Amino acid sequence: MKTKYLISVGILCTSLGFSSCSDYLDMTPTNEVSDKTVWNSVTNAELAVNSFYHYTAYFGNYNEGQCKAGMTEGLTDLIKYGDANYNAYRYVPNELSYGETSVVDANYVATYLGNWAKVYEYVRRVNEALYNLDKYGNFAPDDVTRLEAELRFFRGMLYFDLVKRYKEVIIYDKDLTKIQPNMPLSTEEQGWDFVESDLNFAGEHLKKSATSNGRVTSGAAYALLSRAMLYAERWAKAKAAAEEVINSKLYSLVKDNYVDAFKSNSSEAIWEYDYNATNKVYHSWDNFYAPGGDKKFDGNNQVGGLANPTQEMVESYEYATTGGFPDWSAWHTTESTEENPPYSKLEPRFQASILYNGATWKGRTIEPFVGGNDGWMQWLVEKDGNGRTATGYFLRKLVDENHSFSTSQYSVAPWIAIRYAEVLLNYAEACYRTNDVNNANNAVREIRSRVGLPYSDKSGDALMAAIRQERKVELACEGFYYWDMRRWKLAQSTFSATRRHGLKIEKNANGTFKYTYVEVDHKDLSFPSKMYRCPLPSSEINGNQSVSQYPEWQ
Repeated sequence: MKTKYLISVGILCTSLGFSSCSDYLDMTPTNEVSDKTVWNSVTNAELAVNSFYHYTAYFGNYNEGQCKAGMTEGLTDLIKYGDANYNAYRYVPNELSYGETSVVDANYVATYLGNWAKVYEYVRRVNEALYNLDKYGNFAPDDVTRLEAELRFFRGMLYFDLVKRYKEVIIYDKDLTKIQPNMPLSTEEQGWDFVESDLNFAGEHLKKSATSNGRVTSGAAYALLSRAMLYAERWAKAKAAAEEVINSKLYSLVKDNYVDAFKSNSSEAIWEYDYNATNKVYHSWDNFYAPGGDKKFDGNNQVGGLANPTQEMVESYEYATTGGFPDWSAWHTTESTEENPPYSKLEPRFQASILYNGATWKGRTIEPFVGGNDGWMQWLVEKDGNGRTATGYFLRKLVDENHSFSTSQYSVAPWIAIRYAEVLLNYAEACYRTNDVNNANNAVREIRSRVGLPYSDKSGDALMAAIRQERKVELACEGFYYWDMRRWKLAQSTFSATRRHGLKIEKNANGTFKYTYVEVDHKDLSFPSKMYRCPLPSSEINGNQSVSQYPEWQ
């Protein structure tokens, strides 16, 4: 029904004759005898292709492919990195969100938000594999085509990220004879053409159903294509790609518990990367984001609590069952209130995404108040967070409640790279853009009904607003919001001239609580227009005479 990949650490790139150099021009055939041995049987070729599956993990939130300073949500109004020590995952995401020209220059942004060199390293490896498969793949033509489709899926994934980030990129294909110095940038349209071609080929030639060894499927390719074509603003193609996934009827939303959508082998997972402690393939999401009290109760010896949901994120969720947003005005005053916020009345996605005062976690109660077991800190006044929250909230989404730090400091929860819920939302937006209002409404309704929320049909701007709202809360902290706001050209207006907020919580002697609305920024957020595109790294500019820095970054 779905596809996942459990990485095998026995597959080493060195067995393929791959270079480790950082320059694309260094990636040329190295050993004809060993290449022929690897690529002249389907068994060996599949093992070779396996080495590319970890690229999926690189782009996930558990890794640094999206941002080397933590979640991209930390560059928005939804997440606050509350530790003020100057480091990635601490002050740096704040610095990026403040966007000051004197600090956030081309080199700075290329370092933390760019991935040019690493992705081109991956591109050249895929292209060499395609070259060798074409040259030496002397086995059943159907298997050759299938493996070509797998490789083109990965290349399409790589170029999708490049084009969404940089717009104009350098296009290399599998013809290694074309490799030359000083390659010029393509146009953005040419970049999207390349992505579309690769993912279409993958969708057409990969198997529809996952096999026992978890190879990439047609559904994953079409799902990724539906995502890419939204960025390209090729609405009809995004719609058609999403329909391929929907009409396959191989995937469905997890109905019983929203949290279960992020567990391995769910009906919702279209493309999944599994971690494995035995093979020492793991991540540190829980180390970074579990509430600070886990130090005391569960033995987390790392920092914890680094990213805190903001009050703005909390207020993005509706009442359970009835829908509609609470009136938060009682908690928007600098005068403290002892009225308890309506946390328990909010919809299931809130309960599954945010830990709040009084929430149950690992058999204990979350205490994000001053002096509590999880603790509260004042932004900048207390520089070292030490696991405490600056907003009154901790992240719950993707943090594993069943993970025991006393057993392992490392995490093995899977990364669900593509969910069926995203495909439905991609479809909703593509339908809206192509004036298919009925199907757009039906897709939004399906997303909301899964968590018990009502929905009434909409049209025009109200329908697009509903789609944006559902993407915001359904896909929260999965790496979509920042990039969505960028492609909608809403980032500058939303992430500028504003500050993030939280609740300072104090426990009274009688056991009740006092809540005070506080700013958790010392300066306004700012999203300069140049941030709609990442700058080229200086290494590319200095090493390529045909390339100069994008005008907005000069």
